[in-house]
Amino acid sequence: MKHLTRASLAVAIAALPALASAQAKPEPDYTLTANVTLASQYLFRGISQTDGKPAIQGGFDFAHKSGVYLGNWNSNISWLSDANPGLTAPIEMDFYGGWKTTLGDFGLDFGGIYYYYPLRNDPPGFVSPDTFEAYAGASWGPLSVKFSYAFTDFFGLKDSDGSYYIDGTVNYPIADTGFSVLAHLGYQGVSANSTTPTCLNGSKSYSYTDWRLGGAYTIDGWTIGAYWSDTSAESACWTNLAGRNLSKSQFLATISRSF
Repeated sequence: MKHLTRASLAVAIAALPALASAQAKPEPDYTLTANVTLASQYLFRGISQTDGKPAIQGGFDFAHKSGVYLGNWNSNISWLSDANPGLTAPIEMDFYGGWKTTLGDFGLDFGGIYYYYPLRNDPPGFVSPDTFEAYAGASWGPLSVKFSYAFTDFFGLKDSDGSYYIDGTVNYPIADTGFSVLAHLGYQGVSANSTTPTCLNGSKSYSYTDWRLGGAYTIDGWTIGAYWSDTSAESACWTNLAGRNLSKSQFLATISRSF
């Protein structure tokens, strides 16, 4: 009987590590992550920000268990200097923050983002491209929708505050293969009045629809993506001084990782 008791005790002691590992770890108060991306170009709402040239991108994210989050994201750009001779503006820095929560299977996201372009040497009369948008988003499974509203001039267009962007994205993972497919559709509404600059053809129709289709594959923490993008934008409104249409149909390839 004593021998049986000792054996049972030995089995119980041996099982303790397994029981401890099976217990759920407490949720941390916050998480801090970083990300880096190499891209064949930088596309923002279907418009090339690097004139089709490669981009190096990355940032940091802080997320509290209450749902509050803060973040920064950065990329090289060329669209400002391409459109303004003598202007130096090589970098975009985005600063954002907000609050996320879930209601059953639904996710909600409210926040704001400031697009900042440092290291500029603005010529006289130049309208600052720095832009602030507030946004509200919702998600359900692989589907997400978002509405963004600009409280400042829209990326340097004079008197274009009140511009907005509404979009929907389906990002669907394929079982446990590491593959996912993406479909995106958005509409950029750009406010214009009598003082807003005209396009090359005299139009002020900066508004347009954009879409993106593609997929990604994740392996060993790295994600490789390939996408095709196009817009309905008037080429005269989005053609730079070199004569290149930044809103045309174009390909995007990315490789990224979070840490």
